[in-house]
Amino acid sequence: MHFRTKDYGFLDKDYFDISKSTRAKVLVEALPWIEDISGKTIVIKYGGAAMVDEKYRQQVVDDIVLLKLMGAKPVIVHGGGPAINKMLKTFNEEVEFLDGLRVTNDKSMDIVKMTLIGQVNQGLVRAINIHGSIAVGLAGNDAKTIIGAKLDEAHMRTGKVERVNTTLLKDLINMDYIPVLATIAYGEQGEYNINADTVAGKVAASLGAQKIVFITDVDGFFTDYPNEDSLVSRMTLCEAKDLLNNSQISAGMIPKFEACLTALSAGTNKAHIVNGTYEHSLILEICTDAGVGTMITRSDGDEQDPNFVEASVSNFADKLDDSLTTVAGGIQYVPKRKEN
Repeated sequence: MHFRTKDYGFLDKDYFDISKSTRAKVLVEALPWIEDISGKTIVIKYGGAAMVDEKYRQQVVDDIVLLKLMGAKPVIVHGGGPAINKMLKTFNEEVEFLDGLRVTNDKSMDIVKMTLIGQVNQGLVRAINIHGSIAVGLAGNDAKTIIGAKLDEAHMRTGKVERVNTTLLKDLINMDYIPVLATIAYGEQGEYNINADTVAGKVAASLGAQKIVFITDVDGFFTDYPNEDSLVSRMTLCEAKDLLNNSQISAGMIPKFEACLTALSAGTNKAHIVNGTYEHSLILEICTDAGVGTMITRSDGDEQDPNFVEASVSNFADKLDDSLTTVAGGIQYVPKRKEN
């Protein structure tokens, strides 16, 4: 494991006073990372305080649009826990959790659908479409994209993912739209409310995404929370499995780790956990050496789902050299954290 230092690269108090050559070096640093995502599918699970607060939400949305302009193919999967809790209280319905998962009865299921699809999903779509006609909102029950089943009797209409039908998602991606997916699943006996982390992991695995990112309101994984020096910058898939198997993950982080393992064990190359309340943390994590969150990566010896088919890349991205060394202004630069 690699632990984060308190050095956040060029993001210091004198950032706006840096020289033109230093700014050029920043762009040079970003180039190999842009190559790393160009033309590739990235599943972004969006949640936490970064989705509730308008200021944070707009900067996350701006980062997502910037990734799209860099040539990436983002797919957003979102939850909406705080908004659902607020709406349940408005209707005098009980907010109930069991084993960390929401208990959803028939009446609260209607409120969950109304909130996730009509409020949260459409709010995100509107925020993205400030930049143009680029986002399309949908729920997992649209075109039976997410097929769900009952988790157990105690959780009622809170479900699990049976399978992901990728046809609609792929059609939207190929038409250059950003799909924004609310995690309401289709079921033979009605809809199911499914944890957004779980759905994101399954969607990444099913789409053959090259990367999955979890935007939340914590900095990443800490071995000794809240000790800042214990923030893990990078770990392998095997290390992440060991932590989960040995119960060394906090309750709130468990669904995210499980989703990371779902995607990475299938064949997705990298998973990231970042704090969306930090300014432009998504871009800083993906496009800089230092990053600002926790990155989990596959290794050559890791097993892979034989049915995993990596999503195709764009024509231009397919021509890029994976061993790119950037030379600009006399500076030879090789990315420090990039792993092929």
